[in-house]
Amino acid sequence: MLPSRFGRRARQGWMLACAFTAALLLAGCDNAPKFQNLDITGNTQFGSDFALPDTSGKVRTLADFKGKAVVMFFGYTHCPDVCPTTMAELSEALKQLGPDAANRVQVLFVTVDPERDTPALLGQYVPAFDPSFIGLRPADEAALKKVTKDFRVYYAKVPGKTPGSYTMDHTAASYVFDRDGKLRLFVRDGQGPAPWVHDLKLLVD
Repeated sequence: MLPSRFGRRARQGWMLACAFTAALLLAGCDNAPKFQNLDITGNTQFGSDFALPDTSGKVRTLADFKGKAVVMFFGYTHCPDVCPTTMAELSEALKQLGPDAANRVQVLFVTVDPERDTPALLGQYVPAFDPSFIGLRPADEAALKKVTKDFRVYYAKVPGKTPGSYTMDHTAASYVFDRDGKLRLFVRDGQGPAPWVHDLKLLVD
């Protein structure tokens, strides 16, 4: 979906520029881990937690995954490229990490299209990439607006070619929390599994 990769950039770039600048300054400590993705440790301009229902209706927060590195990706099940590619990269990264390290990582897929992404659909789509992956669905538009605002995620409906059809233009990136629940990384899409393996290993070892 071209809007996911390119249409968002002009509209959301200004929202992230200041946050990225601050992140680069904060990442300059010589004693800090040398991540391959953007280190946003200590950056307070992004969300620090969430409260979203999973596909069974149970409200999940970071506390549910204490002791694990948490990867939080915003997408939708009808996405033709960025979302399945990212999920596939994460699945491959966990395989390369090996079972012991992979068990200390939790991947969360937050839908930006709850209108179509029912709990049943999310429950089929997300675990298809890896049985451990969990889908989260904001209960209503207000909840979606809150979590996307907290994490500076852009999303918008893009009308399709037929009446009533649409795609979603959205920020194609992930956020990573460490095992203590602290936000550490901003990961852009399309980098392949290698940077994931490198950085997740630093966070779970």
